[in-house]
Amino acid sequence: MSATGIAATPAPRPWAIALALGVLYVVWGSTYLAIRIALEGYPPFLLGAIRMLLAGALMYAVLRWRGVPAPTRPQWRRLWWLSIFMVLLSNGLVNVAEREVSSGMAAVAVASMPLWAALFALARGERPGRVEWIGLAVGFAGVLWLNAGGTLAATPTGMIMLLVAPIAWAWGSIWSRGRDLPTPFMSAAGQMLTGGIWMLAAALVTGERMTAWPSLQASLALFYLVGFGSIVGFTAYIWLLHHVRPVLATSYAYVNPPIAVLFGVLLAGEVISANEIAATAVILAGVAVITLARSRPRPSR
Repeated sequence: MSATGIAATPAPRPWAIALALGVLYVVWGSTYLAIRIALEGYPPFLLGAIRMLLAGALMYAVLRWRGVPAPTRPQWRRLWWLSIFMVLLSNGLVNVAEREVSSGMAAVAVASMPLWAALFALARGERPGRVEWIGLAVGFAGVLWLNAGGTLAATPTGMIMLLVAPIAWAWGSIWSRGRDLPTPFMSAAGQMLTGGIWMLAAALVTGERMTAWPSLQASLALFYLVGFGSIVGFTAYIWLLHHVRPVLATSYAYVNPPIAVLFGVLLAGEVISANEIAATAVILAGVAVITLARSRPRPSR
């Protein structure tokens, strides 16, 4: 039995890890644009609540239909606690911050998350190697370069939110490793369900309400966030946390900004400069260093 009370499974194949990482890189990179569009018709916490509750309920129903055991009562308690960090304080605060900060500042703040994850992992005895630290530094430098030409403007409230969000996500990611939690897919469904309730409570406390019927474009962006951003992306991330080192699982934060730039070029008619191309190359170099350093699956215990 593993540390989570689940029978040990064979280590995943390299192609499965590469596929999960590719999903995170592309799908979560596209959510920058999707969130911005969805916020034109939905308040931030209410947007997060609808997104997580729909995705969590659908995924939970399918898993139970396929015979996956429901979380035990102690596991539900851990999921309630974990979703405060992984959903409410991360996704929820980013939704709110995107109304008050520039996209460049949001990208830089989110890209700091792997550094926090590495520090929390170090505190738990999972010491990143020297090459991993080099990859982290190179990747973060690339993100800074990518946004150097933009407006890194933010209100004080937005700055606080962008500081708390990546720290909360990193802490939740590291805290969850080795805990008695359900299988990765059920854990993702449970976190989305409990996190959606936390977000709904936050919407009620802050007085959010729908003042007009959302546009079709905003609703389509919401459904994209439900299907791809939550069900596909969040599940891939939880799966990676169970099979690879945190530095590799969190490397998506470096790749997402250039992917977001690419989607802006393809879908929003934005123009990419030679400076952004060079910065993207630096980011990808940092991720390549991390991948080559510690891409082997974590051994089953």
